[in-house]
Amino acid sequence: MTTSISNGATTATIHHKGAELISLESYGREYIWEGRPDFWGKHSPVLFPIVGTLKNNTYTFNGNEYCMSRHGFARDMVFSLEQKTETVAVFLLQHDENTLKIYPFEFAFRIIYTISENQLEIAYRVSNLGNGTQYFSLGAHPAFALPEAFGKYTLEINVVEPLLTNLLENDLLSDTTVSIGLTDGKLALDYTLFEKDALIFRDAAFHSVTILENQKPLLKVDFEDFPDLGLWTKINAPFLCIEPWFGYSDVVDTNQKFEEKHGIILLKPTENFNAKFKITLCNA
Repeated sequence: MTTSISNGATTATIHHKGAELISLESYGREYIWEGRPDFWGKHSPVLFPIVGTLKNNTYTFNGNEYCMSRHGFARDMVFSLEQKTETVAVFLLQHDENTLKIYPFEFAFRIIYTISENQLEIAYRVSNLGNGTQYFSLGAHPAFALPEAFGKYTLEINVVEPLLTNLLENDLLSDTTVSIGLTDGKLALDYTLFEKDALIFRDAAFHSVTILENQKPLLKVDFEDFPDLGLWTKINAPFLCIEPWFGYSDVVDTNQKFEEKHGIILLKPTENFNAKFKITLCNA
């Protein structure tokens, strides 16, 4: 089942499974990756309550061991549509007996989509419904369609160069960093950048990325609320993921204690956590 919101010129379509954005269309152009399974069968999954991979896909909390697969369970669960107007859609996921078996926290998780002019805002709200502190990570994973040759695209990043990215080691975050040079604040896209998987920027010194197509701005992602960022694609795939994150994969030397996980968020009982990012279509 899907739900669409629109301001007349721009339309966003969200699948209720994972509350996943599957289309962002404006003036006849589609900006979200179509999800072809021969490359990657998703469009824009949400990452909750973990981002990335746990060591051995397990963690411990209060002396108990739990198993959870990469990026968490929210992307595979059906959200309810809590509220809908022409330009706003609010999706809700709550804990149940199945989530409590792998994630022992009572929560309400909302994703709020709002369209205004040439912009889509995606907001997240996590509410702690339990009696103890809730621990979680949260991330977005939008894949943007790049229909022309990959080399015709450039990223504009306003940051003092160079960029330092942490390398993955068996899907876990290592201390090894690689410096990525920019030219006048721009990074030319090349598949060789992603030969060792995603580029991961912890505590990123920048909070916006603009995709240029043939040197002209195509879209901009603003993520001031998010401290971390991932950039990812598959080799030869016609898309790029720009992923604002709170947290990331376990570090190589993790003790696997969930409350001590790098980048973890702590939320006290009855409190709410809020964060949002924006996608602006530059040529819409």
